[in-house]
Amino acid sequence: MNRPVLISAIAVLAACAAMAAHGQSAVAALDPTAGNSAKGTIGFEQRGDKVFVDAKVSGLAPGAHGFHVHEKGDCSSSDGMSAGGHFNPTAKPHGNPASAEHHVGDMPALVADASGNASFQGELAPMSVGAGVTDIVGKAVIVHKDADDYATQPTGNSGARVACGVIRKR
Repeated sequence: MNRPVLISAIAVLAACAAMAAHGQSAVAALDPTAGNSAKGTIGFEQRGDKVFVDAKVSGLAPGAHGFHVHEKGDCSSSDGMSAGGHFNPTAKPHGNPASAEHHVGDMPALVADASGNASFQGELAPMSVGAGVTDIVGKAVIVHKDADDYATQPTGNSGARVACGVIRKR
């Protein structure tokens, strides 16, 4: 193999490795359900065996709100119920995403400030973007009216759905 071809091959491999390190990404644009004003954007990026989540939501009541990936990518109903239940392909109980036992779709609470704005950034597992049984692409993100108690099965007693968005690959 001649030297220029070898250098080109190494450069191509390095570029591919850099692209793979960033992984697959997806986004959900949240729209309010009937009678609510919550809206925002949730970004998802695969980083190794975890997914980095970047959420920005406005129009919420101050305080904590349940925040989950739901099983169906359908936000067509005015109350968000068309999104189905929590995404749970591994048949785990509902729980805090900081514990080992929880739905794939369980995420930490969104906490809105006095102006109704909430943000979250963090890495979650075992969800994935673009591959496998835990793939969230094509599912929906729901923000709920109330805080998640992380105990009540199967939903966490988070109340009504105030915003819904379908997760789409970028």
